[in-house]
Amino acid sequence: MIRCKAETGSLAAGLGLLFDLDGVIVDSNQVHAETWHEYIRQCGREVPQGFDLRMFGRRNDDIVRDVLGWDLDPAEVFRHGAETERLYREMMSPVLRAHLVPGVASFLERHRDMPMAVATNGEAANADFVLRGSDLGKFFRAVVDGAQVGRPKPDPEIYLRAAALIGVSPLNCVVFEDSKAGIQAAHRARARVVAVNAAQPASELPQVEMSVRDFLDPGLEQWLSELDPVR
Repeated sequence: MIRCKAETGSLAAGLGLLFDLDGVIVDSNQVHAETWHEYIRQCGREVPQGFDLRMFGRRNDDIVRDVLGWDLDPAEVFRHGAETERLYREMMSPVLRAHLVPGVASFLERHRDMPMAVATNGEAANADFVLRGSDLGKFFRAVVDGAQVGRPKPDPEIYLRAAALIGVSPLNCVVFEDSKAGIQAAHRARARVVAVNAAQPASELPQVEMSVRDFLDPGLEQWLSELDPVR
């Protein structure tokens, strides 16, 4: 393999960076959980046991059917999902910047000339809300949301699409993920995977090449600088 360092940061030319949104760019998991708890109560239901662990990394239509019934028609599924996300944005809006994952803004700034994209199972409105509200949207050449793919994570489709949109082979993409489903999707796309503040310990994530708490981890830049693209 031939190393060809880019002028941007310390990463080799030919690499691309793909980011999940919730839990990786914005530490939103707790707010999402609180939102769903409130909405489920508003629907007159009890929050199922173990719900918080089941919801992370899943697309809204799966969560709605899991909680409110698998026999709901698509229009009802869409309505419940949209209402939940509206409530989430209402709760997150005053604290959005305080919930950015530590170091993510400076990391994106350092590597701003690298091909980068967001790939999230979430809805387009949420991605737009976070990326506009945080002023981080300017760093990404593409944003792929859950509605743009037929199969959500853990299927690799979303990462294959994101890689294609930035013009980088999945083999040369580094994916930043926090959920098990997202890590599986990235691994199945044959990308290199970095777990960011994942719920599972690194020993339980064999598909991960590196695990960090956040983007301030001192080992992250060193590890990235040693990567060579596949030629």
